[in-house]
This record gives sequence, structure tokens and C-alpha cells, in this order.
Amino acid sequence: MIKGLYEVHLPVHDLQRSIEFYRNLGLQLAYEYEDIAFLWIVPNKTWLGLWKTDISRDREPASFPGNGRHLAFEVDFDDIKKASIWLTEKGITLRSHSGLEPLEPIARPHQQNVSIYFDDPDGNALELMCNLPDGSPTEPSKMMYLSQLEKLIQK
Repeated sequence: MIKGLYEVHLPVHDLQRSIEFYRNLGLQLAYEYEDIAFLWIVPNKTWLGLWKTDISRDREPASFPGNGRHLAFEVDFDDIKKASIWLTEKGITLRSHSGLEPLEPIARPHQQNVSIYFDDPDGNALELMCNLPDGSPTEPSKMMYLSQLEKLIQK
């Protein structure tokens, strides 16, 4: 029955600033109203709703990223390796996750995926995420840098 994700909604303080931030990431503006905007992540398939509200940008670092305000964008495995540079060139600061500094993509062999983490202007936790290639090891069951996993594969 369920085939995927259609929409995600996030609270934002400055709607225009947030629209520009997400357009800079490649999303396409679909609709804009006085206090709400919808941007296509995948045109006619998946979109992001931004709701202008008086929100706090404060978060507890030890809590779930963004206090539940979290969105993971799917990317290709080949692109995740370039994502740090791509985001940095756009003036976006990467952030640590689970004690790992934002030096490179973070792999989770046990979940078969890789991620890079950053925030939007309102402190909503964002992630670029992809699956590991078929045949990747499923151990160890801890997070590690992608380069560490690649060294395990080469052994």
C-alpha cells in the first residue's frame, strides 16, 4: 500500500530565507502563499512544506536531531562522496552526528546506508542519505566514517 514519502513539513522563522536556502539545494518552488511554501524535492512526487511560525532555533544536542524536526534527502552513492564539498561551497556548515565530527560521510553498515548532516537556517536537522552498494558488509554494527568502511571492504 505505502510506496514512499509524499511530503514533509518543517517550521521556519523567515519564509523567504528558507525558500532560498532550499532552492539553493536544488528544490523547486511549487506554491507559495503568505505563510506557507511548498517545494518539490522530486517534481510531482515528493515535496517539502515550509510553515512560517514563531519557533525556537534552540535544540538539545543530545536529543534526537532537531527535536524531531528532521528531513533526510535521498542522494546517489557516488554523490554522497562529493556532498561535503558541495554543501561547503554553498556556505552550509556540516555538523557532527553521534560523536563523529563532520569530516566525511558517516556509514552505518548494519543499516546499509551513509549520511552527511547539516541544519537549515531554523535549526531543522537535514541529512543527505543513500544506501550502500549491494554486497557491502553489514558489520560492524556501529557508525563509522565511509573511508573506514572502505578500508574494511579492501581487506
